[in-house]
Amino acid sequence: MNDSQLIDAYNKMITHVHEDLGDASKTLARALDAAREQASEIGGLTQEEINKVADFVKRDIEEVAHSLTESDGESLTEWLKFDIDMIENFALDAFMNVADKTRLELAKLEQLARINSTYQTGEIMAPGTLVCEHCGESINFTTTSVIPKCSKCGSLTFQRS
Repeated sequence: MNDSQLIDAYNKMITHVHEDLGDASKTLARALDAAREQASEIGGLTQEEINKVADFVKRDIEEVAHSLTESDGESLTEWLKFDIDMIENFALDAFMNVADKTRLELAKLEQLARINSTYQTGEIMAPGTLVCEHCGESINFTTTSVIPKCSKCGSLTFQRS
């Protein structure tokens, strides 16, 4: 499977989750399950790849929802660590609507466990900035992207900045 197919699947899942969460009775988990099912019907991805992409979508939605909860929704630009005008080819409205609806779910989940915000080389992520856990090098992503190795030290793990 090539990276562009995985990125396309990520963006389609975000769009599908956004549409499903228009129904107030749906939770993020149910919307992600439906997005997984839809991706399976389209074909081209293995079930393992579909599950990985769905995990990446969930991680990013929870991360932005967590960030917006902490700052009372004040600054998407602060969460991304760069001007939102730099974002290209990404359904930002859909992503933010999903993240906003997820904030309530996330508040409940945070009581049970802290969000794991470690990002690994090879994972797919939404636009934003990652910092290498080893050397502190920052990487800015303006589109949905596959996380590369750190260009400075070759490390494979990052934190969202």
